[in-house]
Parts: sequence; structure tokens; C-alpha cells
Amino acid sequence: MKFGLLLPHFGEHASRDNVLQGAIMAEKAGFDSVWVRDHLVFEPHGEMEKPNRTFYDALTTLTAIGAVTERIELGTGSLIPFRHPLITALMTGTMTQLFGPRVILGFGAGTFDHEFEAIEWGERDRVELVRSNAEIFKRVFTENDVTYSDANFSFSDITIEPKPLGGRVPFWYCGATPRSARLAVEFCDGWMPGRISMATLDKRVTTMRELSETAGRTMPTVAVIPPTSIERTYEEAVKHVNVPGLLAWANKAKFAVKPPSGKFETVKDLSGQLIVGTPEDALEEIDRFAATGVEHLVFDFRFKFDRWFDQIELLGSEIIGKVNAGV
Repeated sequence: MKFGLLLPHFGEHASRDNVLQGAIMAEKAGFDSVWVRDHLVFEPHGEMEKPNRTFYDALTTLTAIGAVTERIELGTGSLIPFRHPLITALMTGTMTQLFGPRVILGFGAGTFDHEFEAIEWGERDRVELVRSNAEIFKRVFTENDVTYSDANFSFSDITIEPKPLGGRVPFWYCGATPRSARLAVEFCDGWMPGRISMATLDKRVTTMRELSETAGRTMPTVAVIPPTSIERTYEEAVKHVNVPGLLAWANKAKFAVKPPSGKFETVKDLSGQLIVGTPEDALEEIDRFAATGVEHLVFDFRFKFDRWFDQIELLGSEIIGKVNAGV
């Protein structure tokens, strides 16, 4: 399994040092990847974030990180399709030329209508925008004089240079719905839901395996990005988490597999949607993710960005180091 970190490039803790020094520290600690989110007009999630609208652009942030690191993968979880795909293709190709083939393009349809209304794309089908991006990238990353047309974009004889170093950039679908998992099998290299219960994850992965086998396709990489709080004691770790907010959100999830009680009521019910406790507790949860088929786990420290460097150091020594050593 690979391990990554969501970067503090948004909200009150967004800063040059947190982003750049955090990425350098993560690479030295043995993490495999760092990740960014994406918004045009940011509205913080009430159960996870304080009302601060600072938001560093996703691809600009990854470019800066690529310049100060050597090997760590740079992912978007997820990029929202409010950019023209030819612009994103040019930016991505340039990024790989500057720091190597380390980019993973995770795309999602987005949650907020207002971001698309702001650019007068409010009437577009956002899921189909994701598909358009995937199809256009497949073409312009490897071909010249590309002609393309669908309901969203149309162009003729377009060549984008530079092409990505190392070939086509991996494209992942980010979302937790049954449809997102099906679409990942259809046209993506990976699937990354956000907060998703372990039972729901298991159901989605089982479906993806069946669909992949039927279609004769390689099973997409399965990744997750759960909120995380790790401390020396469980009590200290859970103190930093808005458990009522996470439970309320989980109970509103439309397609979630509910606990036997029919309702998310306890921290234990949030397995998959939250990693909380001691390093030993985290290792047990990692084992559960691995048994479900997860290949890339990204820790989301949104509740703990005020202790960002401490969390990198703790996970690096007590989790990444032990996993890599086979302890």
C-alpha cells in the first residue's frame, strides 16, 4: 500500500511553509504522495473546516512542490472540471517536464453549483465534463493534430506541447457513489472516494472487480482519503475530531451502507470514514483498508492542521516506518 498526505493549502493554515516544508518533510519521512483539493469559489465544509476562504490553486501548488522535492507523487483529489481541458493538458505536460512524471490527475464532478455558475457553465452535466476531460487527455497527451467533439467541447487539428514526460498521466475518478465506481472502471485508471464507510467501500470494490472482469479491463487503483487524527492516546486523538459533525454527514450520505442499527451513531460506526486513535489503532484500520482492496491511502489532517508537522513526524516514525519495515 502507498501512503499520502492531504496538504494544508486551504483555510486558516494555508501558508508557504506549511505546504512546501510539509511536502519536503513528508518525502523524507517516506510518504509516497501529497495531494491537493480544488475549488474556484471556496466554501468551507462546516463539519470539517473553519470559515476561512483562503484556497491556493491546486496545480500551482503542486508545481511549487515539484520544484522542491525529488520523488514524491503529486495528486489532485480531486480536480474539478471548471477549466478547459486543453488548458489543464498544457499545464500538466509542463509540470511533468519541470519535475518528472509524478502527477496523478484525480477528477471529480464537484459539489457546489455556484462554482460553475460563476463561469457560466451552470447548465452543463458535470459528470460528463469529467468524462470529456478524460477523453481529451487521452488524445492530446499522446497525439498531434487532434480533432474532438462532444456535448461540451469541440476543436480541430490541435497539438499540445509539451507532451507529458513518461507518457499519459494517470486519471482517477474521485467520488463515493455507485456511479463513480462504475465510471472509474469504464474510463479511468483509479478510483478515490472521500469519506466512505468500510462496508460501503467493500461493496463498491466488489462491484468494480466484477465489472472489470466482465469488461476485460485492469482493475482501477483503489484509493481513499479519510480524515485522520493520531496521538499517543485515543482520548487525545478523538478530542480533535468533530465526531457529531461526521456522524451527521454520514447519516445524510445517500448511497451509504448503514451499520446494523440502521444509523451511524458511534465512532466505531465511522470506520473507513475516520482514522482516529493511537498509531496502533491506525495500523489496525490500515489493515482493514488493505483487506478491502485499498492500494493508496491518503491521510486527511484537516482537523489537525494546527499540528501539521507533528502529525507528519508521528505517522512517519510510527506508521510509515513500521509498515515499510514489515513490523
